[in-house]
Amino acid sequence: MSSIKKSDLAILIALLVIVILLKPALSAISGTQTPVAVVRGNSMLPLLHEGDLVFLHHVDPQDIKVGDIVVYKSVYGGYIIHRVIKVIETPNGFLYETKGDNNPADDSMLGQFPEGFGVSYDRIAGVVWSPANKTLIVPIIGVISLFI
Repeated sequence: MSSIKKSDLAILIALLVIVILLKPALSAISGTQTPVAVVRGNSMLPLLHEGDLVFLHHVDPQDIKVGDIVVYKSVYGGYIIHRVIKVIETPNGFLYETKGDNNPADDSMLGQFPEGFGVSYDRIAGVVWSPANKTLIVPIIGVISLFI
């Protein structure tokens, strides 16, 4: 933190407060109850770093595709942000096999696929917004919320 100027820190805190205050509006616009997510950990390096803030949007089950980054509810509580590496259509709906870009194996190694071979659609909180295939990332700002 010593390399961050006080003025930069104040701006980051102000942006975080704005995002928190705008959550109801962001939820309405994005179509998801979880319109923003803060990255925790290093499983999505080199693209996403701990403390990065990403925006989520609602996508219908058939529109989630390989390469999308999704945030889903972990079977252990909390959320996981990983990339879809396979989409499986079953008689009961879609399953999405996921993996952190920086992880050696898919999320089955984390015990995240009790439904079978992937994450069920009802566990998907949202898809990371990537206009023109460029993931929209607000760096560092989420570090504050990780401390809180």
